[in-house]
Amino acid sequence: MLSLISRSLCIALLVLTAVACGGASAPPSADGSRLNVVATTTQVADFAANIGGDKVRVHGLLKPNVDPHDYEPTPLDMRMLAEADVVVKNGVGFEKWLDQAIEASGFRGTLVDASQGVRLRTGEGASADPHIWHDPRNAKTMAANIARAFAAADAANAAVYEQNLAAYQARLDELDAEIEKKIQSIPEDRRKLVTDHDTFGYYADRYGLTVVGSVIPSFDTSAELSAKQITDLVARIKAAGVTAIFSEASLPPKTAEAIGREAGVRVVAGEDALYGDSLGPEGSAGATYLQMMRHNTDTIVAALGGAAT
Repeated sequence: MLSLISRSLCIALLVLTAVACGGASAPPSADGSRLNVVATTTQVADFAANIGGDKVRVHGLLKPNVDPHDYEPTPLDMRMLAEADVVVKNGVGFEKWLDQAIEASGFRGTLVDASQGVRLRTGEGASADPHIWHDPRNAKTMAANIARAFAAADAANAAVYEQNLAAYQARLDELDAEIEKKIQSIPEDRRKLVTDHDTFGYYADRYGLTVVGSVIPSFDTSAELSAKQITDLVARIKAAGVTAIFSEASLPPKTAEAIGREAGVRVVAGEDALYGDSLGPEGSAGATYLQMMRHNTDTIVAALGGAAT
């Protein structure tokens, strides 16, 4: 991980590169016909696209299946930030790199914190859990924050954004009810989660699952894992009668598989891996937020002995 000074120097160089390369051609979103939107995470980019429809152009900074904790802005990202009308972030400290990137880019538009109004859960050390999107009720709040910002920045299309929001929130309500029904099909004594890192707390709280532990016991995937923590996790898995460990698509499954062997528990990985910090690429089971949530739920329910279909 780069130091703050090194990161600042890198961002400054990216800005200079973006400016130097900018004279050849304008980016696709610079024609003025639509609202220029930059979204930090794959989740908020998907929300922005659903709310904005054909009235916006959305440039996502983080790409599918990329670990957001190690992100570094590209020259194109810096150009898009500089020219954006609206920047949408997840918030809750998830994008630790964003403030420096915005300052270096010269962005002068509207910055939207999609987490505003979301009731946050905390972890060890009383730090807030940034993985708020794993509860569809929070996704509704995030979508509403985005819609308000779009309407303020583009008043002529405010009614369109409001209509799109209502339609999308109705789909989120359907999703929430569907997930709740599927999770209830899991026998109560098997509703236990172990994942790659501490990212499914909101999901577990919403649907009545118990998080026994995580391979990386932190909200941040860059956290160090000690031998004692591994030993303790194996002991908890055995004591709780956990039946599966869930790997995440944006993280290598090697450590999870080692813990699974030690604990004598199946590890769900590969195409069945959960989408935690990121959506999947186009054509995958997690290409959109709605698809991601359904894939995660069906995978969890099937592995824990419920009825996913």
